[in-house]
Amino acid sequence: MRPIHHLFLFLLFLLCFPLILMAQQTGSVRGFLYDKDSGEPILFTPVYLKGTQYGTTTDVNGFYSITQVPPGSYVLTVSTVGYDTVLVNIEIAPNQVFSKQLYVKKAVVNLKTVEVSAEREARKTEVRTSVNKITPREIKNVPSIGGEPDLAQYLQVLPGVVFSGDQGGQLYIRGGTPVMNKVLLDGMIVYNPFHSIGLFSVFDTDILRNADVYTGGFPADYGDRISSVMDITTRDGNKRRYSGKFSATTFSGKLLFEGPIKKQKEDGGGSSTFLLSYKNSYLDQSSKVLYDYIDEDGLPFSFQDIYGKISLNGENGSKLNLFGFDFSDNAVFKDVTDINWKSNGFGSNFILVPKGSNTLIDGVFAFSQYKVKQSEANEPPRSSLINGFNFGFNLTSFINKDELKIGFEVLGFRTELYTNTITGLTYEQIENTTEFGSFIRYRISREKIVVEPSIRFQYFASLSEFSPEPRIGIKYNAFDKVRFKLAGGLYAQNLISSVSDRDVVNLFYGFLSGPESLPEEFNGKEVTSRLQRARDLIFGVEIDAARHLSVNIEAFYKKFTQLSNINRDKVYPDNGFYQDKPDYLTKDFIIEEGKAYGADLVVKYEYKRAYLWAVYSLTYVDRYDGIREYRPHFDRRHNVNLVGSYTFGKKLDWEFNVRWNFGSGFPFSGTAGFYEYQNFSGGLYTDPLSNNGDLGIVYGPLNQKRLPPYHRLDFSLRKTFVTGKNSNLDLTASAINVYDRENIFYFDRVRYQRVNQLPFIPSLGLSMTF
Repeated sequence: MRPIHHLFLFLLFLLCFPLILMAQQTGSVRGFLYDKDSGEPILFTPVYLKGTQYGTTTDVNGFYSITQVPPGSYVLTVSTVGYDTVLVNIEIAPNQVFSKQLYVKKAVVNLKTVEVSAEREARKTEVRTSVNKITPREIKNVPSIGGEPDLAQYLQVLPGVVFSGDQGGQLYIRGGTPVMNKVLLDGMIVYNPFHSIGLFSVFDTDILRNADVYTGGFPADYGDRISSVMDITTRDGNKRRYSGKFSATTFSGKLLFEGPIKKQKEDGGGSSTFLLSYKNSYLDQSSKVLYDYIDEDGLPFSFQDIYGKISLNGENGSKLNLFGFDFSDNAVFKDVTDINWKSNGFGSNFILVPKGSNTLIDGVFAFSQYKVKQSEANEPPRSSLINGFNFGFNLTSFINKDELKIGFEVLGFRTELYTNTITGLTYEQIENTTEFGSFIRYRISREKIVVEPSIRFQYFASLSEFSPEPRIGIKYNAFDKVRFKLAGGLYAQNLISSVSDRDVVNLFYGFLSGPESLPEEFNGKEVTSRLQRARDLIFGVEIDAARHLSVNIEAFYKKFTQLSNINRDKVYPDNGFYQDKPDYLTKDFIIEEGKAYGADLVVKYEYKRAYLWAVYSLTYVDRYDGIREYRPHFDRRHNVNLVGSYTFGKKLDWEFNVRWNFGSGFPFSGTAGFYEYQNFSGGLYTDPLSNNGDLGIVYGPLNQKRLPPYHRLDFSLRKTFVTGKNSNLDLTASAINVYDRENIFYFDRVRYQRVNQLPFIPSLGLSMTF
């Protein structure tokens, strides 16, 4: 281990040392904050002792803990937007933990007419560098394409995120490729969260509780990815009554049903619930009737998503969740390609609240897999599989406003890949991999500064490689309305994708573990590792420019010190017959390095019934493969998103949402010329003088040209009818690409034919909540 890692551990020990010395005559109060009507936890809400400086904010589970409180009588207070204020008299005794579950009732005041202040308070007590905390409320501010709001549509608006297109779209985050993004659903790994039509994710917005999306600088809680993390938590079923939702749109249909197995009593207590969500797209059929102006054969996309969850809740807040999912997708491009994938999994997570302790225990065990197969005209089929388990266990201790978290994780997975190289050679890989990880993170929160050092130790057993990864997050509250922040660290991962970074369009998305067929040297140095590695540094400033206006600016620099990529220059098999040939002509994969740097600007205005959001990203991405320096195909220099939402009407039952996106053109390689080449389909008996050859393409310099810029306007209009005490009917009209911009999808060089992204598509939707 390097000396810097020893120093980092020593400093971390000094920060944690107060835990050992604490023996003061103080007490604590802890518990969970719930919505009285549904029993669902209320997130990120201030809980404090009235008239004192003692207080905290609930976490994603609604948990709060206020420690090191002098003995005495206090008033435990909850005051948050949209709910009645709660005041509870409590008595704090020395060396004791007082447990209190809090239930708050929704206020009569409509949420659309009040100011949100808890979010602003949380910005002062958390580092929050390059992290977006997303709830269904935010997702519904973006136009509901197809009639239903979706996480995929919201993610495209986030700073630092580049979306590659409406068809087969993937997310590229601050210079990282999709395989560098880790997606967790209730702690379970999801390997492909997006459908072939890039407007939709596999997640049902109505079952989401929260999603933390880190575009960089994420803490040591997360490992085995070098670009970003998407940590999604689903809510529990309704604890008080049976409820649900039915929706039907021109794109898809959905059914959600939930309720108590054991009903929670009015004053709390234990309970058990279920939740079941089913989504199905029939766009491949409905488009033949409704959108035949696009293609008389219809749009080639269909999918199905199923998610189920059972929650067992203890009286003191401890709980056990059992969950499972089954996602599938199919895209059939007539006479071109047929691709389908299936993803499924099951698992369990728990929260344990020990009696008389300020420590929270949580853990997860899950198994998931992803299978994809592509059949192409005149090409052999390709397939990929990845499956495996992940197990994690964490301890979180609360010391006044500070927090210590320690955890470990075990992952095991199997990858299978069957594909062909650009020269027609077959490539196969079957690999079993095991990884062990552990981390420690300590957050110090003071009036002016929040410091959050952490370190992760990751051991890649199949590669026999150990990776210590120190990380840091800092926020400085310079003034009441101005805050500076910084985050950075070292990151490593094993998985790579079977998709080359140089491919403009590729719906086949397979996985491999660290490949063996790598060059022995790169850039004059011996290659000693099969891992992909990166270093990340982010600096930002938050400004409360006005009472309802906030500004966030972040500059970032990410150095990819080692990447693995498909070798598109390979000509010869990697065997003894061609050992005299250079590595770049024989190896299946190449080593690259690169960097991504730029800045993001976010401006938000939110007051009463209006919500405005402006996002601008400036990004530079480059790669060096040992021979040439080039811009990868997702290097988008400028990206702009403007989002607006307005609620109106006498009963505030109308809502209008609009989004405009502009992106500068992606790089591509020009066509330098064509030539005829013989494929020798007849073997040695092929006569090149009489046999017609195939058309070959001479490409220009790699990605030296740019496609035209992309821009698109979407909107949705929703009318809500109150049909009962607990039931609503929503009618939604929406449209994608309102002014029918011809955005390029790809260009067929041989046929000299341009294929565009989706044109103007209107849609209607109806949903009933009960």
